Amino acid sequence: MKSFIEEFKKFISRGNVLDMAVGIIIGGAFTKIVNSLVADIIMPPLGIILGNIDFSNWFIVLKKGAADAGPYVSIEAAKAAGANTLNVGFFINSIITFTIVAFAIFALLKVINKLKEEPKQEAPAPATTKECPFCYSVININAVKCPNCTSDLKNK
Repeated sequence: MKSFIEEFKKFISRGNVLDMAVGIIIGGAFTKIVNSLVADIIMPPLGIILGNIDFSNWFIVLKKGAADAGPYVSIEAAKAAGANTLNVGFFINSIITFTIVAFAIFALLKVINKLKEEPKQEAPAPATTKECPFCYSVININAVKCPNCTSDLKNK
């Protein structure tokens, strides 16, 4: 049992587990912000532009409730009456929320990858000199005779 606890301590204290925990906590807070952005900022003006549609209350009754035949003024009223509804507005809100979260993650990863990216190294310039095999002095790569020791370099 003691080795199990030690192993668990070792696992929990590893950096990637702690990073994951922080990511989950921040992700939860970020989701709340995005949900509020969609429901409270984006959807009301979009509903006005599209003809005063309240997306949070946009639904289609699939089967009327046994307690009340409708019409229902809200999803809550339809559910209370036992009606089955297709909640189109919630689905559209979810799509917009997903799109915003996906874009934010894409932008974040793009920035992180750019920061991780190693600077590109330029290809080395072609050699312009070589070493004389006789006197080991540095000479022009096109030389056929060493200017220092006058050795013939044609065959070398």
